[in-house]
Amino acid sequence: MELNENARVDTSQVDDRRGSGGGGGLGGIPIPLGGGRGGIVGIIVAVLVALVGGGFGLNAMTGGGDGTEQGDNTSLAQKCSAEDALKQLDCRNTLYVNSIQAYWRTALPEVFGEQYQASKTVFFSQGVNTGCGQADSGVGPFYCPADDLVYIDLTFYQQLADQLGAKGEFAQPYVLAHEYGHHVQDLLGTEAQMRRQQQRDPNNANALSVKLELQADCYAGAWAKNATGTADEKGQKIFTSITEQDIAQAIDTAEKIGDDAIQQRSGRPVNPDEFTHGTSEQRRQWFTKGYDTGDPKSCDTFNGSL
Repeated sequence: MELNENARVDTSQVDDRRGSGGGGGLGGIPIPLGGGRGGIVGIIVAVLVALVGGGFGLNAMTGGGDGTEQGDNTSLAQKCSAEDALKQLDCRNTLYVNSIQAYWRTALPEVFGEQYQASKTVFFSQGVNTGCGQADSGVGPFYCPADDLVYIDLTFYQQLADQLGAKGEFAQPYVLAHEYGHHVQDLLGTEAQMRRQQQRDPNNANALSVKLELQADCYAGAWAKNATGTADEKGQKIFTSITEQDIAQAIDTAEKIGDDAIQQRSGRPVNPDEFTHGTSEQRRQWFTKGYDTGDPKSCDTFNGSL
């Protein structure tokens, strides 16, 4: 994977709340992130929640917030306009967000006939107030449909690499593309429709959650296929290349956070009744389908078998 050093990093698509305090934490659900077995279990729980975008993780949050907190992008904007911007984790992730949204700005009206509405990504540290309630870093990355924002503590990537072995750089844009997949589902009404189905048919609530998550994986694959065609507002390409090794890194990450893999790593028996995101094989399959076709319409996980 190579990013174009001439591409402008548009920090207006990010809300940098790091160091703002944020506040909160998960109500009654402590998530240890330290060493030893407790830490391993903690990150497993975090990864279970990480790619939910409105499911298990948000249900665990305390109440609802007003989502009006604002960050200060001054430092980020200065850093990301410097010559060495792409050496900085936060600037690279901002550029990933730029690429993902550039893709959907074109793809959503072309494929689904709907105009894309941009969503900011909130960078936070330790804790953050959201429209879905208060969260801490243990929640992992998530999308909040109540305020239409993506949230991430960037230290998550180190935990993902160290404790689950997903060390490839392309794991990062995959995670973000998955979360923006949930934003697309929100814009199309898919997420709301799924929640209504869960209320009508609570016995199939987990199965419906799996369909939502796998569709977001497929949308991430569709973005990856088209990412080298995305550009900044001046027409500069954002990616100069994405290799098969990069795609393999995304697939490896998807497989490592499959429900069965996480249950096994936590020392628990594999229980399909508890699946909320899909198995490693399913996550690989649906990301790959999105990538192979490059067509979000191929991502209909709600009709037919998985």
